[in-house]
Amino acid sequence: MSLKPPPLILASTSMYRRELMKRLRVAFECHAPHVAEDRLPGEQPAALAVRLAALKAAAVAAMHPSAVVIGADQVAANGTSILGKPGTVANAIRDLTAASGNVVNFYTAVTILRPDGTRQDHLDLTRVQFRPLSATEIATYVQLDQPLDCAGSFRSEGLGVSLFERIDSHDPTALIGLPLIFVANALRISGLNPLAG
Repeated sequence: MSLKPPPLILASTSMYRRELMKRLRVAFECHAPHVAEDRLPGEQPAALAVRLAALKAAAVAAMHPSAVVIGADQVAANGTSILGKPGTVANAIRDLTAASGNVVNFYTAVTILRPDGTRQDHLDLTRVQFRPLSATEIATYVQLDQPLDCAGSFRSEGLGVSLFERIDSHDPTALIGLPLIFVANALRISGLNPLAG
């Protein structure tokens, strides 16, 4: 008789991460981690993403010690500038204007904590090369796709793909917010393999 797998919790309220997790067809719950996401003085984008993913996982695991917990965070950077969720049309236009013709790096970090105390950490770097964009294209894109809750001010799974020259990544789902290749492999180790039959 096989042992019952532990419950699985995604330490996030992001609808994008929730939809990505559904692709794996493994039962899971979502819980808000309630952690401060402020950047520390001098903290680099990759380090910020890694720290926040670990903090989110730890916060939820403390409340659910018998669960496998997935914490994730993504930080977008255009040069030395970190791009958050724009929140307003004006901010989205500003961010896309700055990204025009440039490369924006997306650092997507994941921490998985298990009931036995083991953990796995992962960092995915996605490089997005924007093509030169006109002011009209940017304004039209923001109006049509409304990417106000997306870091970098675009939805790559939507019309945002028309803004790019290329995307370089080991995992296309990382840009959306959760690198499923890593997560699927990590879940198999935790006894949560959707293909186990």
